[in-house]
Amino acid sequence: MKPTVAVFIHDPQCETECALGMIDGLVHDFNIRTFGIDELNIDFLKTVDAVAFPGGMGDADDFWDIFTEDHIDAIHTFIGVYNGKYFGICMGAYWAGPDYFDITVGLTIEQYIEQPTTDITYDGPTVADVNWNGNPETMYFYDGCAIFGDNMNTVATYANGDSMAVIQGNIGIIGCHPEALSWWYAEGDMSDYYQPQHAELMSNFLQDLINE
Repeated sequence: MKPTVAVFIHDPQCETECALGMIDGLVHDFNIRTFGIDELNIDFLKTVDAVAFPGGMGDADDFWDIFTEDHIDAIHTFIGVYNGKYFGICMGAYWAGPDYFDITVGLTIEQYIEQPTTDITYDGPTVADVNWNGNPETMYFYDGCAIFGDNMNTVATYANGDSMAVIQGNIGIIGCHPEALSWWYAEGDMSDYYQPQHAELMSNFLQDLINE
């Protein structure tokens, strides 16, 4: 039986396009449900195996005020009591950090473009050279995060060695956009870099998280 993943949509914080990319890449391996801010409660969350928070527009700080303490408590209860999994990409990854949902332990989640040894300084859409489980990939990137800490399993790193995709217990976060669809690349004149197998990497990542 396929696990059930609920994908959060609240445009522009978690953009519809990013959610659709997630769904397109996960639908073959998971049962997919979508939910909005009104369903972010434990009654809904306990019916699924994982929640997925996609990327969005703007800084993580700019839109965080859509969430109340009740929403945050629901996420904590889902993870801590029901052993639910949290999967975040880009904006969703930032939101796992201590200033937001506060569900990671001892991790720092920061802009990759602000790191002293970064190879990317552009805050718009581009591509990042990454190493995913020992294999080189060039992946869609849009001001994603780097993750720092000791208590985590690093699945992928950026060119400078900073962690890009990690699993810590019930939390899995990714800084790049493995869910990016071909037209995302085309819009940025980057079609040569599109690799459909990146969606498979994302799906395998989520399967590993659920099986953690």
